[in-house]
Amino acid sequence: MIFILDVHACIAKDPQHFHQLVVFLVHNFQIDNSLLEKRGALIIRRLCVLLNAERVYRELSTILEGETDLDFASIMVQALNLILLTSSELSEIRDLLKQSLVNPAGKDLYIALYASWCHSPMAIISLCFIAQSYQHASIVIQSLLEEDINPKFLVQLDKLIRLLETPIFAYLRLQLLEPGRYIWLFKALYGILMLLPQQSAAFKILKTRLKVVPSCSFNDVQSKRMPSGDPDQFQNMSDGSQITEDSHFSKDRGSSHNGINFAARLQEFQQMQHLHRLHFKAQTKPHNKSIPLPKEAQREEEPSRPQSTDLNVPLARSSKRGPGMLQL
Repeated sequence: MIFILDVHACIAKDPQHFHQLVVFLVHNFQIDNSLLEKRGALIIRRLCVLLNAERVYRELSTILEGETDLDFASIMVQALNLILLTSSELSEIRDLLKQSLVNPAGKDLYIALYASWCHSPMAIISLCFIAQSYQHASIVIQSLLEEDINPKFLVQLDKLIRLLETPIFAYLRLQLLEPGRYIWLFKALYGILMLLPQQSAAFKILKTRLKVVPSCSFNDVQSKRMPSGDPDQFQNMSDGSQITEDSHFSKDRGSSHNGINFAARLQEFQQMQHLHRLHFKAQTKPHNKSIPLPKEAQREEEPSRPQSTDLNVPLARSSKRGPGMLQL
């Protein structure tokens, strides 16, 4: 398989063949779920090495953005997101995304991935954590509806909590030592904590992590704000209204930063999730033909038939007779 991928990668260096290769790959993942589950990570990681990881992910995102099979798009995005968070081959992409709020190249990549990542709420939250857009992550979490918090979502949430304990998110855990600067990070994490069942392992892991944050960190923030003579200054800090995604002060309330229109991104996410909800309801909606009527109702709807005087003749056999029906 590696040799075949190498050959295809050599051919795909041409832009036209590159697009055809990625489309062909996505199509094969769609028709064969076991291929994505068993070898998907290997294939994607190898292509990222051979054809440039950012280029591969941008092309995959463009294709999945317009995917009409919403179930497949969600599964595919979750797989790509997991590869992005865990693979060493994609470390450069992660580093670029960390600069999304200050680097134009990182911003462009963030926006390019965001459109297709909307297929999965957990993928969006993960992307925000990588890009350190913590305010937007908190808003996304609070925008989730009851239908969104289903068993599949909780499984993905469990995976994210465990990934937050890996070295890849060490920077995020260290930022917890500066609650005044990263107040939206705390809000996002506590928002996730509120969604988790209290008896779940993920809840205990995240709760333990938040409990180890020294209380002196909060006290230092308060002591630095209060002596200024403005008693409302710390309150402004605590409610996040004066902090943008990169922890600098601003009056825009985080709706736009470094050219990223977070209000438009949120609307894009909500529209995609609305489509997923409609799709889910259409799948689970029972059809009239598939709903068996109660026996009492069936008896009422059946036309009256003359009862057989021969008790040795089964009623079921006599009821099978009718025009256009086989005699048993």
